[in-house]
Amino acid sequence: MKSISLYVANNSYLTKLHPFTKLLYIAAAVSIPLLSGRLWMFCTWIGVSLIILTSGKLLRKTFPLIAFSFTILLTIFLIHGLFHTGNTTVIFSIGPLHFYKEGVLYSAKIGLNILNMLLSFAVFILSTKPSEFVEELEKKGFSPRFGYIINSVFQIIPQMIGTMHTIADAQRSRGTETEGSLFTRAKALIPLISPVIAGSLINTRERAIALEVRGFGSGIKRTYLTDHPKSKVDILCRLILYAAILIAVCWRITLCLI
Repeated sequence: MKSISLYVANNSYLTKLHPFTKLLYIAAAVSIPLLSGRLWMFCTWIGVSLIILTSGKLLRKTFPLIAFSFTILLTIFLIHGLFHTGNTTVIFSIGPLHFYKEGVLYSAKIGLNILNMLLSFAVFILSTKPSEFVEELEKKGFSPRFGYIINSVFQIIPQMIGTMHTIADAQRSRGTETEGSLFTRAKALIPLISPVIAGSLINTRERAIALEVRGFGSGIKRTYLTDHPKSKVDILCRLILYAAILIAVCWRITLCLI
């Protein structure tokens, strides 16, 4: 059976943590560097995320994400390094192109912020089972409809990618050229669009029927098959993250008052 989420079930310590603990990690990893405004703080949290992903045996899954982010970072660096409005100090030149200190620092802050957010979200998405996260939200009083939307967000991209791979394999078995030059690949993409869209609409209809059969909108209080209590590790991690956020907030307030 094909997986329709990005969750990696490798039974590591990271997958055993409560979903809300990892959600709090995202809040800390994103907010603390923004509150401090220091470049080294962004680098610190990027390093922490990389250590967590490595120890949780998930780093290899983040390579495509990191590679894609470097394309964005390079674009930001070029735009602001060359054309930022506050550029005054030239730090190096490549032919007729002059890169300025102000633009490079500004692009470094944006780029590190983007990379930090991507890696912190990767910690959550790759180690958290969507159905388990949605179940915990519903236990806290969130509407099942809201939980269904969250679950769909986690599943829709992997599901469409899986459908595209299946259709591409079927077309290759019928002799369609899907590899080669850019023009050949572009031509092979056109027959993929219609089946993917039609398949997504069919899946949506089937899912709606299945939810209706299971009494999705009945309004009756639901029971849950499994329970995911907070462990001592969860409590310790949350205390550390809450303390880190509180220190960052106090530090920011102190800087504003000075």
